[in-house]
Amino acid sequence: MTALLIGSSLLAFAAPALAQTATAAAEETAGVGEIIVTATRSSESLSKIGASVSAIGEDALGAGKVTEIRSLAAAIPNLSIGDQFGVNRAFIRGIGLTSIDLGADGAVAFLQDSAAIARPAAQLSGFYDIARVEVLRGPQGTLYGRGATAGAINLITRRPTEEFSGYLRATYGNYNAVMVEGAISGPLAGDKVMARLAGKYDRRDGYGQNQTTGNDIDNRDAYALRASVLIAPGGDLDILLSGEYFKEDDNNYAFHYFGPTVAPENALGSILGGETIITRSQRLGVPVNFRDIVSDQEPLNRRDGFALTGTIEWHPGDLNIKSITAYREFTRFNRTDLDASNVWMFGQNNYDEKSTTFSQEFIGTWKSDKWDLLFGATYFNEKLFGSVRVPLVNLGILFGLPANTFDNQNYHQQGNVFIDAYGVYGQASYAVTDKLKLTAGVRYSYEKRRGVGTFDFLGQVSTNKERGWGAVTPTFGINYQASDQTLLYATVTRGFKSGVINVGSQNDVINPEYAWGFEAGVKTNAFDNRLSASLAGFYIDYSDLQVGFVGANSVVTTVNAASARNYGMELELRARPTPELTLEMFATWLDARYTEFVSGDYRQGFAQVDLSGNRLSNAPPFSLRFAGNYDIPVGDAGTLNLRADVNVQGKVFFTEFNNNDAVQPTATTVNAGLRFTTKDDRWSIDLWGRNIGNAFIISNNIITAPLFNSVRVGSLAPPRTFGATLGFNF
Repeated sequence: MTALLIGSSLLAFAAPALAQTATAAAEETAGVGEIIVTATRSSESLSKIGASVSAIGEDALGAGKVTEIRSLAAAIPNLSIGDQFGVNRAFIRGIGLTSIDLGADGAVAFLQDSAAIARPAAQLSGFYDIARVEVLRGPQGTLYGRGATAGAINLITRRPTEEFSGYLRATYGNYNAVMVEGAISGPLAGDKVMARLAGKYDRRDGYGQNQTTGNDIDNRDAYALRASVLIAPGGDLDILLSGEYFKEDDNNYAFHYFGPTVAPENALGSILGGETIITRSQRLGVPVNFRDIVSDQEPLNRRDGFALTGTIEWHPGDLNIKSITAYREFTRFNRTDLDASNVWMFGQNNYDEKSTTFSQEFIGTWKSDKWDLLFGATYFNEKLFGSVRVPLVNLGILFGLPANTFDNQNYHQQGNVFIDAYGVYGQASYAVTDKLKLTAGVRYSYEKRRGVGTFDFLGQVSTNKERGWGAVTPTFGINYQASDQTLLYATVTRGFKSGVINVGSQNDVINPEYAWGFEAGVKTNAFDNRLSASLAGFYIDYSDLQVGFVGANSVVTTVNAASARNYGMELELRARPTPELTLEMFATWLDARYTEFVSGDYRQGFAQVDLSGNRLSNAPPFSLRFAGNYDIPVGDAGTLNLRADVNVQGKVFFTEFNNNDAVQPTATTVNAGLRFTTKDDRWSIDLWGRNIGNAFIISNNIITAPLFNSVRVGSLAPPRTFGATLGFNF
């Protein structure tokens, strides 16, 4: 209801201007424009797809706009993203990555140029020289298979061009931020062989400081390169080869301490005379700055990786055959401080991860007047190594023993998980009439995982396990083209997320999770395409959710919660009342709750409690976005563009207990920019600001082990940032 009221208000505002200009300016503007997307595995007009799909074009990407995966959440309905110490925690409609253990997989399929990026930590590294971002909301078991119970995100990079062209963007901002991004593209052999080279350098000082050492935290020092070659020998054949490399070495992704839960403040650290950011601030009589930490351990972040992707596309007539082959390596090391104090209380957490993946997919499409056929087969292989090592320095003090009794021992889980996944799928759409189209599809997925490792916590045990799972995930849909401008649709789809064997964990094998998604919606254009609108309602029946937490034995545990149900509505509007003015808005309402789930509550000595009716984590009950762009011609010199957006996200719980000490209240962020572009589009200068109100937003919060008094640590969204970007196109 909230979404409908807000949508009606915007329509009331926009409609008079749209109606007044609909006839007079019919020849002057192309309206809001049509977007062609590939989210449904074939090229289709966004307004003709019977599903909830959002697309962000290159005009909305770049410095001061959508600059990284995290900032996507402000531009996409019902998308919530909060990195967890360098891991992409993406949620769509309340479904996402809830486990914090080694080897955990997300519920949002994440792709770059249609090739899967499996590791959530590796998904934070490739956001540059992007042509478009597509987000498909709701279970996508037929088209995307494993790991798509929530939806799919696809980053589409820019392709080589026949003409010599390129760009350079140089940015300087507060926190001494320097970012340089550019690309050069052109022919190597006429229109037969073309190449593109793109890169990005990103460095800034920290958003906070380690008050113990005086060093920056949450800073960034990273660079990335991508080279691609497009070979078009003729005969309806295209071959695109690309390779990329990424490296980051800084003190990003620090553990921020937010205070106690079940024990008094600093009850642990005070044993050895330690302080936290809270107790130090109290001693000094100054306000607490939660962007700072007080720690004997520097947060360390080292990550790098490379990828090779080859896409071969053959499209004779109505048939299109595509092969996508990808190889990716990703390595990272993170160090954090679990006890969140300036003494070493068995808190140094050393996290290693290395992933090597290979994937192959074949996709075929064929179209006729009546039929649209899609078929495909996939293979995915991953070798994942992981290690978590916590030296047990000073642990003896908890047992009434000399503090150094266990100093030479470690909490240590390590090992490998080997994954093989297969899938075959097909989907057919039949035009019963010019207005009515029926769609049906099915996918069979099989995944096998084998874990080899050890777990050591005052005694070593083997953690070897092996299991395989198969799943059938159908989809059914009906589209009714009520008019040239209006599409009505309804879909039923099943999603599947594979079972999990966590690396080096005593945890039992975790079963797969499933989601049946039901959706109905309408998409329409009005006033000579000066207004586009979509409204969708959905219901998701979610079973065997994979939920992770730290258990009573201070060991990370993942379980299958019994079930949940998510339902809600999404409204999207885009209006162009005049050629110079563009307005955008979305509003969402989401009710995502457990229907059956019993778990141990850390606040009650891990007594089993019934969590039925509690909200799912990272599932805000509502979100709103209002955005506007206005172009002002400046004589023969060029164009001045003013833009602003306001984003509101409702209250978010970070645990299944819905406790008020692990929550982000409703938050509002405001972004704005002013850009001048010369008439020939060669030069531009952009002044921009993000989170102008400097809202303090917790993007993730976990409750640590009972060994550390179950204190609260987490990650923060960026503070106010602003800067200037000089651009040059050639």
